[in-house]
Amino acid sequence: MRNRATARVLPSLSMASLDHVDLELLAALSEDPRATVVALAERLRLSRNTVQARMARLERAGVFHSFERAISTEGLGFPLQAFLSIGVRQPELPAITDELRRIPEVIQVYGVSGQVDLLALVACRDARHLFDVDARILSVSGVERTETSLVMSEAIPYRVSGLMELARRER
Repeated sequence: MRNRATARVLPSLSMASLDHVDLELLAALSEDPRATVVALAERLRLSRNTVQARMARLERAGVFHSFERAISTEGLGFPLQAFLSIGVRQPELPAITDELRRIPEVIQVYGVSGQVDLLALVACRDARHLFDVDARILSVSGVERTETSLVMSEAIPYRVSGLMELARRER
């Protein structure tokens, strides 16, 4: 098995340390991501300070991915998305990740197990633009190969509501 470096290591709350109040707070945020602390406190019948303290603890534990709004790449003029499977020289993985971070068309990158090392989601204007982005990725020192798979549709968007419901039931 090859060694895999991770882009970030966050402290985590185990599911055992998420109580019913944490899960209710997360469910409320999932239903209304723009809810204010005051609105969340009213909805959950908690004090504003309790909600703020719990949100701060959840944030420190890495429960929240990003507070950046989910913005459509298509709306920005980049309608073509693709997954690039990237094979790399393992010792150069941290430098490769830094270089990929500098390519604006690279939306996300995951370190994965199997035949490839990284899986990158990219957004482009058209096929020619995708070809150019792939060439830039291939030119990164330590990148050995790529394989491109076009996104044809989003069959199931990112979601965690099912996991939250499962965690609530297991309480």
